[in-house]
Amino acid sequence: MTNLAVARPIAGRLVSPMGLGCMNLSHAYGVPPDPKHAATVIRRALDLGITHFDTAALYGGGRNEQLLGATLGAERHKVHLASKCGMTLIDGKRVIDGRPETLKRTCRESLERLNTDVIDLYYLHRWDKAVPLEESVGALADLVKAGHIRAIGLSEVSAEALRRAHAIHPIAAVQSEYSLWTRNPEIAVLEECRRLGSAFIAFSPLTRGFLLGGVPALSGLDAKDIRRSMPRFAEPCFSANQALLAPFEALARDLGCTRAQLALAWILQKAPHVIPIPGTVSIDHLTENVGATSVTLSDTVFKALEALVNERTVTGPRYNDAVQAEVDTEEFLR
Repeated sequence: MTNLAVARPIAGRLVSPMGLGCMNLSHAYGVPPDPKHAATVIRRALDLGITHFDTAALYGGGRNEQLLGATLGAERHKVHLASKCGMTLIDGKRVIDGRPETLKRTCRESLERLNTDVIDLYYLHRWDKAVPLEESVGALADLVKAGHIRAIGLSEVSAEALRRAHAIHPIAAVQSEYSLWTRNPEIAVLEECRRLGSAFIAFSPLTRGFLLGGVPALSGLDAKDIRRSMPRFAEPCFSANQALLAPFEALARDLGCTRAQLALAWILQKAPHVIPIPGTVSIDHLTENVGATSVTLSDTVFKALEALVNERTVTGPRYNDAVQAEVDTEEFLR
């Protein structure tokens, strides 16, 4: 089993075993919190020992990067700062654009918003299928040479795409959704990251809140909540997946931890190159999440979790057809 307290490497630089996904401080799950409160969450994360912070040009149309830039200030040197390009908001609509000139322009804009001279890890947020992957990665390699970014990452790609990109320039990290109920990375890309020495950054490790309980039915979600378009939160999938909650809660109760800590402890112990980045707008939940680094799962509990929640027991795909067409991840046959 992996030692949960040990820092984990990204491109040779050690970061906290758990990072902070900053998206929902400005974007995606309904009305975001007041910027002052969001800044408090970021500062508290630093106090708790989190050093890896993950944002993107997309989040809030740049507002999330501005939030981090304004909040970190003199603390910037303590942080491993990651952002993303290749997917932005234009007139309120999400646009995927992987052309080299677009990626370089976006980087310049992100540097200004982040109030920094260099971004530690810069991801291609989505592979624009209209642009050869090698051209997009080549543009990011140019940014490394220019000193604007330190390392290159990819998001939501397959093992094959990772190998293609890595042949152009070393890929420091791959970010994809990974949790007990989204196990797709286990098909191939998780192992390919290990083989190449790339970190695997797991977003939405808390199953977008589902296994924590309290997520309302589709009609109860905010109109701007991205889960409204996700099949697992719509009927009949939502009701079918409710059957997972009671046994999951029982496992957490028997272990003496919260449901969030159980889900995070599982992913922390999965492999030493995996770094989960749960997001939250709550100081209490942030503290709870960090507490997962002190939870150790026995082999028996670990196996029980994997048997309870997996690609066979979860009902419904993670994305609808339109969003699924935008990503390059491997999918389980259903």
